[in-house]
Amino acid sequence: MSRSTREDETYTEYVTAKVPWLRRIAFLLCQDWHRADDLVQSSIAKLYVNWDRACRLQSLDGYVRAIVVNTFLAEQRSPWWKRVVLYREHEQVSVVADRSRTDSDAAIDLRRALALLPARQRAAIVLRYYCELSIEESAEALACSPGNIKSQTSRGLAGLRRMLGEEYVANRTSTLGAITEPAGRTPPEDGSSLSEISAHVRTEIIRR
Repeated sequence: MSRSTREDETYTEYVTAKVPWLRRIAFLLCQDWHRADDLVQSSIAKLYVNWDRACRLQSLDGYVRAIVVNTFLAEQRSPWWKRVVLYREHEQVSVVADRSRTDSDAAIDLRRALALLPARQRAAIVLRYYCELSIEESAEALACSPGNIKSQTSRGLAGLRRMLGEEYVANRTSTLGAITEPAGRTPPEDGSSLSEISAHVRTEIIRR
């Protein structure tokens, strides 16, 4: 049975409303706005194919968010991206070593460190602290066990602490304001901060 005009209209309405939100999630996963746009385009194409079923789901947003995350993870597993990751691993030294930066640059340090985490650890942190999902909801999105989410999150936070160093944590008071402003969940397109995720992740780093 062919798809009705009304179904196409509801799909278009939904996607138009949700693309900004999906872009923000994609950006936090891949740390690049152009790549985030590609992830979103691939994801909404997959959604269109399954729209007849997806539009009847109780949690359509959760379904689409899972598509974005799993599209990102699938891309990370590709042979092409593995070559890029091997090249980028050399950047880790500069994340740890560069301590001449001003307080207002602290969020950039966090963004760079987040980008260097393994893909599943990064995805777990984005789901838990940016999307504010529970352990169970995050596990459903990544199609894994709650225990795996706990493990990936713990390892991701430990990795951030290693890359950012003790000095970063010791100076948290003076840099916290720069990280949490402007308020809200929208990272500016110039990549100057991570907004809410910065505050959440930094709080967890400090607690441990």
